[in-house]
Amino acid sequence: MAEIDNCPLCGRIFVRALRPVCESCFREYEKMFQTVYTFIRKKENREATIQEVVEHTGVEEEYIQQFIREGRIKTSQFPNLYYPCESCGSPIREGRICDKCKQNIYDGLKKEDREKRFIERKQNHAKQAQRERYKTYHSLDDRLKEKER
Repeated sequence: MAEIDNCPLCGRIFVRALRPVCESCFREYEKMFQTVYTFIRKKENREATIQEVVEHTGVEEEYIQQFIREGRIKTSQFPNLYYPCESCGSPIREGRICDKCKQNIYDGLKKEDREKRFIERKQNHAKQAQRERYKTYHSLDDRLKEKER
């Protein structure tokens, strides 16, 4: 069901149905995309960097990076286009985070898992030792020796 909202870009009231922005902002956004895509589609501009695209088209870097994130501009066709990793800001061409940050997250999860398994083994060992102590026959002499210690 559609709801009434203010456009996050211009502040106008609009019916939020299919898009998160009003119709006029959406048209402006599409116009920026067409400007960028028309520029980089030319053979001599295919190896342009984001800064060069910004200079020639007038479209802000943030929007160009958004087009790449959305998959509307394929980095495989344009080798010098990238966007920043959400974690460290290093340039990446796909996904949300770079390989280094992915590895850091993976290593952290792996370490956490090892620690969790170690604690579980330690608790299980203590429970097992306690069960064994109850199963063992103790004589009165053994109990008296324990109290003397």
